[in-house]
Amino acid sequence: MSTEQAAALDASSASLDTPDGNALPNAARLRQRFRLHTLNELYDDSSTQPGGLAIYTLSDPRDIRDVRYVGQTRAPGRRFLQHLNQAHLWLSDDLPWWVKQPKLRPLYTWVRELYRDQYRLPVMVITGWAATLGEARVAERARICACLANRLPLLNVETENLQGRIPLL
Repeated sequence: MSTEQAAALDASSASLDTPDGNALPNAARLRQRFRLHTLNELYDDSSTQPGGLAIYTLSDPRDIRDVRYVGQTRAPGRRFLQHLNQAHLWLSDDLPWWVKQPKLRPLYTWVRELYRDQYRLPVMVITGWAATLGEARVAERARICACLANRLPLLNVETENLQGRIPLL
């Protein structure tokens, strides 16, 4: 789906007026768009046979090398959809009370900022697969460390803990 098609879908789905006169998108239509988005914007760049746990990144679609989040999952499509739904784009921009863990707010604030900028949504790229949970944790941490070494502005909770330990050249 192109940005123009997404904008048209979102414009046609606006149905709830906020007190300041801005329209919020319809939740059902957004969820439908999310399902299509996860099918079209999830890429496997691992060069290996899928299996086990996926190590993935979330990035701005304008530059997928500008990684903002690293994660792991057994079900990449489902996890991508969870990330999109968790941003609650159909709600106003007040304090994101629906994010149960305040430390996760920066990730969902970023997703909301992307969406406000011409209805963009993040891209998920699978960078590798791990056979066991232990291997996945090691691979995820290695990817986080590599991103931090490249001075990428990660939104992972672990970023604060790891930043002081990574020697930056």
